[in-house]
Amino acid sequence: MPELEAQERRLVLRGFAHEDAWHLGSLLVELARLRHAPVAVDIRRGPQQLFHCALPRSSADNDAWIDRKRRVVERYAESSYLVGARFRAKGTTFEESSRLDPGDYAAHGGSFPITVEGAGVVGSVTVSGLPQAEDHALVVEALERFISVGRTEAATH
Repeated sequence: MPELEAQERRLVLRGFAHEDAWHLGSLLVELARLRHAPVAVDIRRGPQQLFHCALPRSSADNDAWIDRKRRVVERYAESSYLVGARFRAKGTTFEESSRLDPGDYAAHGGSFPITVEGAGVVGSVTVSGLPQAEDHALVVEALERFISVGRTEAATH
């Protein structure tokens, strides 16, 4: 869990505009295609969907998972994977103890808060289609690359 918490502290953006969603989403799609990953990708700023792509072998079920994981980020302002890990660390599960409808919320890996310096959590980036640890890792990898390389270069390298 300390590693998940460290990711959240480290992966903070200076800003996040509509164009940034396109670059981050394109980077995620590129990384997923290189792995032949059957995922759907979703990026939101507040309630507005700024980016969505469904790759081959993904399905409408992935979109439903995206919505459920994204709602966890919106409610807790932390990654869906970290929220699930916190419940497991207490010896329970999110489904058993959150008192939230599991049809609407899923604390499974793959949704990460978009946090902006001075503004806090402004949105979410979500992947669905792989095992939860891999969904989470794909989002983290993309955010790390997006931050370190810069939005324009990250989408083309």
